Amino acid sequence: MKQQIRIQITGKDAFWARAFHVEWEYQFPERALVSDSANGFWARAEWLDDLERVGSETLCKVVQAPENPRRREWIGTLMPWRTS
Repeated sequence: MKQQIRIQITGKDAFWARAFHVEWEYQFPERALVSDSANGFWARAEWLDDLERVGSETLCKVVQAPENPRRREWIGTLMPWRTS
């Protein structure tokens, strides 16, 4: 079984965030990113280098996100000086 990771894609602005998805689908039509309900996507771990490359081509940052998005919110409550 392939390892799934959760990622977040942050664009310079909304245009570039959409451009990332257009470019990803153009370059890798067989590699579907599965959206989750917490502003993230599920992808295969072995795609991470390609995701980061497409991100750099479209002025986007691709980061591996926690599998449980509520964990990040919880950690944020422990560090009140940190903004989201």
